[in-house]
Amino acid sequence: MTQPSASTSPLVLDGSTVSLEDILSVAEGRRKVALSTAPEFCERITRGQVFLERLLEEDGVVYGVTTGYGDACTRPVSMDDIDSLPRHLYTFHGCGQGQVLAAEAARAVILVRLVSLCQGVSGISMELLERLVWLLQEDVLPVIPEEGSVGASGDLTPLSYLAAVLCGERDVFDRGVRRPAAEALAERHMTPYRLKPKEGLALMNGTAVMTALGILAFSRCSYLTLLSTRITALSVQALNGNPYHFDTDLFAAKPHPGQQCVAERLRQDLHAPSTPRNSSRLQDRYSTRCAPHVIGVVEDALPWWRQFLTNELNSANDNPLIDPDVGKVMHGGHFYGGHVAFVMDSLKQAAANLADLLDRQLALLVDTRYNHGLPSNLSGASPERLPLNHGYKAVQIGASAWTAEALKLTMPASVFSRSTECHNQDKVSMGTIAARDALRVLTLVEQVAAATLHAACQGVELRSQLNASHTDSVAASATRSAEGSTAENVEGSVEENGEAVPQALGDFIDAIRQNIDPVLEDRALDQDLTLLCSLIRKRHWSLYDAG
Repeated sequence: MTQPSASTSPLVLDGSTVSLEDILSVAEGRRKVALSTAPEFCERITRGQVFLERLLEEDGVVYGVTTGYGDACTRPVSMDDIDSLPRHLYTFHGCGQGQVLAAEAARAVILVRLVSLCQGVSGISMELLERLVWLLQEDVLPVIPEEGSVGASGDLTPLSYLAAVLCGERDVFDRGVRRPAAEALAERHMTPYRLKPKEGLALMNGTAVMTALGILAFSRCSYLTLLSTRITALSVQALNGNPYHFDTDLFAAKPHPGQQCVAERLRQDLHAPSTPRNSSRLQDRYSTRCAPHVIGVVEDALPWWRQFLTNELNSANDNPLIDPDVGKVMHGGHFYGGHVAFVMDSLKQAAANLADLLDRQLALLVDTRYNHGLPSNLSGASPERLPLNHGYKAVQIGASAWTAEALKLTMPASVFSRSTECHNQDKVSMGTIAARDALRVLTLVEQVAAATLHAACQGVELRSQLNASHTDSVAASATRSAEGSTAENVEGSVEENGEAVPQALGDFIDAIRQNIDPVLEDRALDQDLTLLCSLIRKRHWSLYDAG
């Protein structure tokens, strides 16, 4: 399996750089979190809170602390009401709709917000950081509706559910069980938290939800590039295709690094190190021949997607920011999620192309006009039972439906900015919508990958049976003919033509067969596909160097 085991050491947060993999390890429940106890870290956090308190005493005006929010920033809030203002902020934002975030997404949201607040420029207390860490340690997770954010001023509505839960309001998933937050806190003898003057704003006015979802999407897309490459190799093998389309010298002539990497993986899978002067078939169809050019786009985009997400993760992205060392409050727009939106909009387009690629491979595999001798719809039934059986006919229809839906969702969200909040938020990122779209697209791509993987394994096995039958037939003829080749020579020629299953593909099919049986007589395949999708989401199989 590609998932590492749970780390014995917690992820210690001290304001230093955190990786995407760190977020994933916590989100997936493989690692715990702790705050640094280093004096310099604690002092840095405390200095911001002390400076804010002094600023209130000296000047008496701080946005979102002694004023209303957004377009209401010109309305002063009396000193008597300052302590109530954070509660009003999360209360009126309690209007989220739609499905709620899964547990791994909720963990990621908490941790991403923690990383931002640990930068030490948000004017919050150590106690707030400790409470957020406590949620992760106890696995008490806010129930967060996924709809309602325009991605600036940050993820206000979804993050209001995090703020409310800290204060003992709304619902949590308590180790998987939904219940009122107040009950979960009381059971653990934890009093509801009372947000200090700027802490409501610091919790909510940032990009934690879109960034958390973006990191999850990045991980899933990364694995799908590897899996799509392996499925392509299986499809080439099943279709008796030309393994030399991925020649080293050929790809040196168009030197996109990701594209070259995909071609190299296909060469390894298919045991095709170099191109002979003449191949058995000159050119395969584009869905196999051009697979490195499709998958390679994703491979080449992954590094800059990673850079954008890593920078956003390790940023202070609320407003205003407080610098206690130079003594100033900085008002800006770091809550704007444009970089995340751009990553998610481009990721969903590139990922949907993976579905389109694999769906076209599946269409070739099931069609006797193009699959070079395989049974209709890859049925494994005996010849006399073949008219009754339909193999993967419906699976291919389903894969085309999922592909069409994925392609439909590739419309960029970031171009649909709407002016909101009395035209204070008159240009917004839509980053959270883009991230949600990307996750839905990835779910559909995983379904297409599961369908094509299921069929391609069957196709390789059927091809092996055809090759074995052909070899036996030729060998029998050779035995009867004084002028024919020996059976041993015929078997050797079969291997030289690439028709024997290469070891990497054979081992992978063996791994699949631990969970999924071949299709002989027709059977419902929904449970098989659901299981495969689950294994894909868990990155179950080690693939290439990423394993």
